[in-house]
Amino acid sequence: MASNQDDTHDASGSRNNVENEIKRGLTVMKSIIRARDKGEKFEVHWSAEDQLIEPNGSMLAKKKYGPRYRSFHIDESRQKYCIQLAGKRLRGFRSFLSNKFLKDEEGKFVEAERPMKYAEIISAEEWDNFVAKRRNEKFHEVSDKNRKRASKPAYPYKKGRTGYARLQQRILAKEKSDATSLPEHVLWKVARVGKDGAVVEAVQNIYDECETLSQTLPSTEIQDCRSLLSRVLNVPEYSGRVRGKGFGVTPSSFYKKPKTKNPTNKEVMETLAELRA
Repeated sequence: MASNQDDTHDASGSRNNVENEIKRGLTVMKSIIRARDKGEKFEVHWSAEDQLIEPNGSMLAKKKYGPRYRSFHIDESRQKYCIQLAGKRLRGFRSFLSNKFLKDEEGKFVEAERPMKYAEIISAEEWDNFVAKRRNEKFHEVSDKNRKRASKPAYPYKKGRTGYARLQQRILAKEKSDATSLPEHVLWKVARVGKDGAVVEAVQNIYDECETLSQTLPSTEIQDCRSLLSRVLNVPEYSGRVRGKGFGVTPSSFYKKPKTKNPTNKEVMETLAELRA
């Protein structure tokens, strides 16, 4: 039977671990810290479809607790992408906080104080608002719906943290191709091949259907609000994204459609006047 001394030692060790965690605080990549101390910045590279690629793309995309953009050379034209990326990382950080501190092993919500490790970036008021929102019934309804939708994907992605853009870069480099991009259904298929190299029959069938459809549909019809891949999968295309291309690619940027605007009242009246003349 364990002695009281052992219990005291375990409790003391647990407190020491917590204290060490608090003292350690937030950390970032050592290479970024060294470069920042030297006044150096990392160059960021982009694909033909305006997505982060190597070198240094993964360093910026995977940074924990939100990207520190001051450590990278980023053109002003990429501001929107970086803001969206920061938002994506923030949502991931919020999920981490919720699962780590607000839920027990069974996934039920528990009372929790603000974690001191993050006190420098989360105020007491912000923590209270965060906890209140996570306990909101409407939030739970949306969260449960999204969780169910993502829990059992029919065609699971099998490339870990490697996004579509860097996966595409690897494929083109390996094949020594002069192409700047791959069709979305080709990239979609490769992203669902496991380490054993085997292609699931259901994935192969979708790919074959895409190949067949691409030969029969006019290019103008393919480049509409639904991509070729979405048509074959028979799923809706969500606004602001192209299925099989990953973060940062939108229909307007992918299909290079010129932006249009509604005519003004003056222009409408002038057109009517010309028609009556």
